[in-house]
Amino acid sequence: MKKSSAGAPSKPTKPAWVLPYKTQDLRTLYTIGQKLGQGQFGTTFLCTDKATGHNYACKSIPKRKLFCKEDYDDVWREIQIMHHLSEHPNVVRIRGTYEDPVFVHLVMELCEGGELFDRIVQRGHYSEREAAKLIKTIVGVVEGCHSLGVMHRDLKPENFLFDTTAEDAALKATDFGLSVFYKPGETFSDVVGSPYYVAPEVLCKHYGPEADVWSAGVILYILLSGVPPFWAETETGIFRQILQGKLDFESEPWPCISETAKELLRKMLDRNPKKRLTAHEVLSHPWVVDDRMAPDKPLDSAVLSRLKQFSAMNKLKKMALRVIAEGLSEEEIGGLRELFKMIDTDNSGTITFDELKDGLKRVGSELMESEIRDLMDAADIDNSGTIDYGEFLAATVHLNKLEREENLVSAFSFFDKDKSGYITIDELQQACKEFGLSEAHLDDMIKEIDTDNVSLFLVFGLNATAYICKISNSFLKWKNFILKLQFNFRYAKLQNLEGRDWKSVFPLPNGDKRIYVM
Repeated sequence: MKKSSAGAPSKPTKPAWVLPYKTQDLRTLYTIGQKLGQGQFGTTFLCTDKATGHNYACKSIPKRKLFCKEDYDDVWREIQIMHHLSEHPNVVRIRGTYEDPVFVHLVMELCEGGELFDRIVQRGHYSEREAAKLIKTIVGVVEGCHSLGVMHRDLKPENFLFDTTAEDAALKATDFGLSVFYKPGETFSDVVGSPYYVAPEVLCKHYGPEADVWSAGVILYILLSGVPPFWAETETGIFRQILQGKLDFESEPWPCISETAKELLRKMLDRNPKKRLTAHEVLSHPWVVDDRMAPDKPLDSAVLSRLKQFSAMNKLKKMALRVIAEGLSEEEIGGLRELFKMIDTDNSGTITFDELKDGLKRVGSELMESEIRDLMDAADIDNSGTIDYGEFLAATVHLNKLEREENLVSAFSFFDKDKSGYITIDELQQACKEFGLSEAHLDDMIKEIDTDNVSLFLVFGLNATAYICKISNSFLKWKNFILKLQFNFRYAKLQNLEGRDWKSVFPLPNGDKRIYVM
């Protein structure tokens, strides 16, 4: 890297544009309407074609959240993959892409029928035969991807929406942000996906398209029982179960599930990817092919109840994490992201005890191991034994703002509109509206989580209180660590040590793919 003139610090550059071509202004073609939803990197709005009056969904990605060339490449790859799959009947079609100096916009087919689990719960009647039809569609998407050289890498129920509210609505795959092109025999090592659905070979950092079939198998297990096949209280526990746990076909409702369905699941969830069924083989399985093979007898009502709880908790967790993340300025996010990548030397998406210890050594710290353990405990909110990106952000938000009393409970205050000290159902409904979540099923969702109908302080408040106490116990240590790390990080960027790039001093792994607890 060249030194810049006049002694100005040199810094990593990023492209000015994501798209390799110029586009028209989005607003000359579409009218932008209400917010439909919000993800980590973009917001989805209703948009209407001015010429035809047809409605679409517009996902707008702020370019200020794209910090390096890899981020720009990721967005462009997602667009390419969506175009590549656009003829598949169960993939959301991309209509067009637009870019201006501030945003990249993806205009897509509008899916108004809601999420997979929500539709199942609303229908009431649910059977093995219904589950067989759903998994046929989901694995059909997987087969379509694989036939065109695309690996999805993030299959989960939240990424499937119904296109309309009609009874015969089509189920569509919607999110290809982690998808990649691959060649036959090619393997990947970056750990991506969502904890419940990630395949064991992904955790072992050597995998191919077989990982998508595992994820589809997890979805099928949940569709038939209402719970994931491998679960625990922490991410580490979930991963341990994925690698070593035994499939449970003994407890309810499994004695009432057909042997053919269980046999299919065993073959989809085989830990040996070479023995696992391919997507085509799943679609050829008798339980999927023959409508008469899967019983049409309604499944136990407990399955629907569990599905409802599982879906509800995921929504609440997403919303709470969003509030925390939005408390950061863009400058803070950029710097902290680089810091996280610097410490996370194996690019796993989590910081281990050894990586934290090594990070401390880099900045000249002489903390004892017991003190480093205190730092881990302070930031490790879910007691997983590691610090994921969300925990790192959340911990650092509080570290940067803890001395300012008005910001101490900003995330909690977002929900607690009347400042009563607890969060009511009405307040959560208001928050859902602000985040573009439907209120229609919220009351039932709350009742499933909180059967005594007490305040949602039990969901958010106690966890927040425990979190703040944990942070406070080791606040000074974390504050000193972060400040010193930031100083050394900036110093390394400013210096051109013996002509070396600053990245050779603190090498940053390529990419920023992470596992999310959602």
